[in-house]
Amino acid sequence: MKRILTALALIFAPSISLATVVEQAPWAPEAAAYRLTLFMGNLSPVPWQKIEDSWEKPVSGASVAVPALSLLSAADRNALESALSSEDRQAVFQAATKTIHQGVLEHLDAADKNMGTPKAALDVARAQALFRAFEDGIKAADPKAYRSLGRAWLEINSALGSKGVLGSGSFKADAGLFNSARETIETYLNTNYAPDDFIDRAKLSSIPESAISRADEIDLPASLPPGSNIADQQQLPRLILQFEEAGEDEANLPLVAYGDMLFDSPVIFGKPASELGIACSTCHNRSDVNREFFIPGLSHRAGGMDVDSAFFNPLFNDRNDDALDTPSLRGIRFTAPYGRDGREASLRRFTRNVIVTEFAGQEPTPFQLDALVAYMRQFDFLPNPKIDRSGRLTDGASESALRGQDLFNTPFDGLNGRACSSCHTPDRNFRDGKNYDIGSSEPPFENGTATAFETPTLRNINFTAPYMHDGSLPTLARVVEWFNDSKSLGLDANQRADLTAYLEDVGDGEEPYQVFQGKESTFRLAFEELTTFASTLNTLLPARDTKNIAILVDTVAPDLAADAGTMNNLAARPQVYQLASTLRAVGDAVATGDWKEAETRWQEFQTLQNEYDARMF
Repeated sequence: MKRILTALALIFAPSISLATVVEQAPWAPEAAAYRLTLFMGNLSPVPWQKIEDSWEKPVSGASVAVPALSLLSAADRNALESALSSEDRQAVFQAATKTIHQGVLEHLDAADKNMGTPKAALDVARAQALFRAFEDGIKAADPKAYRSLGRAWLEINSALGSKGVLGSGSFKADAGLFNSARETIETYLNTNYAPDDFIDRAKLSSIPESAISRADEIDLPASLPPGSNIADQQQLPRLILQFEEAGEDEANLPLVAYGDMLFDSPVIFGKPASELGIACSTCHNRSDVNREFFIPGLSHRAGGMDVDSAFFNPLFNDRNDDALDTPSLRGIRFTAPYGRDGREASLRRFTRNVIVTEFAGQEPTPFQLDALVAYMRQFDFLPNPKIDRSGRLTDGASESALRGQDLFNTPFDGLNGRACSSCHTPDRNFRDGKNYDIGSSEPPFENGTATAFETPTLRNINFTAPYMHDGSLPTLARVVEWFNDSKSLGLDANQRADLTAYLEDVGDGEEPYQVFQGKESTFRLAFEELTTFASTLNTLLPARDTKNIAILVDTVAPDLAADAGTMNNLAARPQVYQLASTLRAVGDAVATGDWKEAETRWQEFQTLQNEYDARMF
């Protein structure tokens, strides 16, 4: 039976999976804490300390940096603190729901008392900010009521009145309209969100009481809590692809181009990842790492996530709060085995594991795995003139780094007579392909065996902080200190600085971030990528590959339209929508088996693309 316990509405959840993610607007602290409580309360096991922190400390994503508990009445605060201390989910959700429910009504009462004054508008704004905690659940489960409540909020704001020209004159309020609209909202909340009845039946969901009897019929969109960030980071990593460096056009490599599209497609993942717009590139942005990726409850820090939790695939839940730092995929063809613990020798098997096991996607076809692997094998490291082909420092290295190189190659008793270079082998891209228990993780039980982690490459590591398997060390200097302390290396301050300088020179790279100038805009980059993805129709249409055409169209068409919002040349935006619509028409024709129409629409798309190309920036 379908459960509604983990289905909470997302403020920016699209109806179609988009890899282009829209950032959330700031939340009222109480609403943010409530939605964090809903999200984390559905994880298994429940991270109680994190739920308490969401109320007792300022949270990311809130409009003001104050603890939500500080904004509650003494009675509500005591009730919620008592529920939290009991670690009883039902009690916590009952107390939290009561807090939001009554908060909306109290602010509307205050607005009524302050009618005709500027303060009334502030009271209404606060009421609406709290109502947002329920709003998306209502929208998904009870669309008719959602529209009615939306009109009521508009009427309330209209009833407040406004000043005359240039702010002069008095407020002219409409008390009758205000009270009528207010009654609509209050009646709905009192009927659907009365905590004693609602929580016992709806448990961990924010859907209204009126929808509980239809729980098996409701398919709410997936949810992320306030403070989440799954959008691309501000500085886009520079992508180094072998074929591009050789002067080849990706459009001439349809298998690679299709793999590139799949890497950017949420469609290959299962729910909830696909609904949220999460793709391979969400975490491994442009082959590197999205250092701003963060999901409260799943991430210990930005740039990592617990991939085997209950959220993405409950069957894969290991019930451990063990978030991993996201590894870079640069030079991935050189870095087998795969996974932080090196559990997969094959890139193909590891890719399949990510899709099916970690993110609950359907079994990929051999063609899809071929395409993904073909694309990822094109990833290369950033060029680094400070090291030669054997991994030794060149004349471009600093004097400190050269001294550090000697230390890097020196055997230490604390490393069992080995040197740093024994594992991070310079002429093997600073790795040896083996796993080691270096003491960075605890055994799962007393006298148990701790997890061994694969030796990571040191190439381009200047751009992949923080470090270690869990991202627990923020800088390379801290990494050196950790090894010095935990392995009793006996390095003094100058030696530690030299070893750090060596790592920084080895880990450097030219032009690490994408540079945009003039018409070389973020949209232009996206447009060229998306139209290249579309070019694989030249292969898929003759092959009558219905399934992969559907994935392509469902990925590229909505992303093309969404990316239009980032254009510099706003006058050309309608032409982008026209291209997206034409590509969608290709997919519609294929879905009905009208291959002649699909070919015609595809030719139309290519003609329009050539005509509009110069304006796409």
